[in-house]
Amino acid sequence: MTSIVVIGGGQAGATAIGKLRDEGYDGDLVLVGDEPAIPYERPPLSKDFLRGERDDHAQVRPEAWYAENAVDLRLGVRAERIDTAGRVVETADGSRIAFDHAVLATGSRNRHIPIPGIDLTGVFGLRSAADAERLRDAATGASKAVLVGMGFIGAEVAASLRVRGLEVSVIENAQTPLERVLGPELGGTIRGLHADHGVDMHFREGVERFEGDGRFEAVVTTTGRRIEGDLAVVGIGVQPNTELAEASGLAVDNGVVVDAALRTSADGVWAIGDVARHAHPVFGSVRVEHYDNAVKMGEHLGRTILGEPEVFDDPHWFWSDQYDANIQMAGFAMSWDEVVIRGSVQDRSFAAFLLKDGQLLSTFTMNWNRDVRRSMPLIRAQARPDPAQLADPDVDLRSLAKEAA
Repeated sequence: MTSIVVIGGGQAGATAIGKLRDEGYDGDLVLVGDEPAIPYERPPLSKDFLRGERDDHAQVRPEAWYAENAVDLRLGVRAERIDTAGRVVETADGSRIAFDHAVLATGSRNRHIPIPGIDLTGVFGLRSAADAERLRDAATGASKAVLVGMGFIGAEVAASLRVRGLEVSVIENAQTPLERVLGPELGGTIRGLHADHGVDMHFREGVERFEGDGRFEAVVTTTGRRIEGDLAVVGIGVQPNTELAEASGLAVDNGVVVDAALRTSADGVWAIGDVARHAHPVFGSVRVEHYDNAVKMGEHLGRTILGEPEVFDDPHWFWSDQYDANIQMAGFAMSWDEVVIRGSVQDRSFAAFLLKDGQLLSTFTMNWNRDVRRSMPLIRAQARPDPAQLADPDVDLRSLAKEAA
C-alpha cells in the first residue's frame, strides 16, 4: 500500500488531500500542518469575516470528513526535514513518517520589515484566522485605522474597515494601488474607487516608524507626516515558506522550484500553492499567491499523482470584492506594452487586456465579469487577438478563442 504525506494545512494541501480521496486513492494519507486549526479558506478573512458578516471560518472540508476518509491529521505539528533519499518526513515532535509521495504546500507568510515600533500592541498583520479575529476585535472599538501597503489585501482591508464605519488612511510607496500588477492607469481605478468611499491615501511615501506608549498611536512617514489611529494594519506582501525545502536540499529560488508538472528537484516530492515556483508553459517561471491557484494546483496534483504527470497550464484567475465593485483578473503579466480597453474606465465598468508583443497575457475587469472568463482560453493558447476586436464589446471573445484554437 502506498503512503502520501502532505505538508501544509492550507487551501492547497487540503484540496490535494480531498482530491486524492475523491479520485479513489485508498492508501495511507497524512496531513501535517503547523497551524492547529482544521484547514480553512483565507479569502473571507479580509472580506466578510472582517466586516462582521460571518462568525465562522469557511473550512476546505468539514472537520468530520477527515476522520470519515481515514486522513491522519497532524495539526499543530511542524515538519522539519524531508529525507528525500530515505523517503521520510521528520517532524518537530520526533515523528518519522514514511512516504511514497510527499507534497510541499507550506504556503507563505507576511513579509516583515523591522520598522521601529512595528511590534507595538495595536499593529496588526493579516494572514491567519487568528490574525483576522484579533483585527476584527480591535476594529470593533476603534474609529480610525492606518494601513501600510495597498496591494489586493490592503485594498480589501481598507474597504472592509470603511464598511464598518472606521476612518481609514493608507500609506503606499507606489503612485497608485497595485501599480506593479496593474500599472498606473488601471491602478488609478482602484485609487478612485477608494477615494469615493472616503479613504485618505498617501502615495509615494513609506513608514519611518510607528509611535505609541506601549500601544500604537500614530505612524510617521518618510516625508515626516504623522497620521494618528487606533490601530494599524501592515500589508506589504508575503514571502514563501521555503525553510523546509532548503533543509531538505530541494532547489529553491523565491519558492520551491517545480517543473511544469509540479515536481520538485527530488523524486517523489511535489510542491503546490503559494510556495511553488512553477515552470508555466505560457508565463515562464512564476509563483502565484492566489486562492484559485492553490485550489487548481491541489486538484491537479491529486489527479496526477494517481496517473501520469501532466503539465499544469491553468491561466490563473483571481477576484476581489471592494465596496460594491467586483474585480477579477486572469493571466499573469510582469510587463506589457499595450493595454486595450473594452467598456468605460470612467464608469468603472470595463475589461482591460494586457498584451506583450501582441500576445494576450492578462485580463483585468471591474464590474465587467463576463469577459475575464472568456479571455482565459485566449491566454492559455498564447493568442495574439486583433486589438480592435478586443476593444469591441459586440465581439464575443469565445469566437476569438475558437479561432485561436
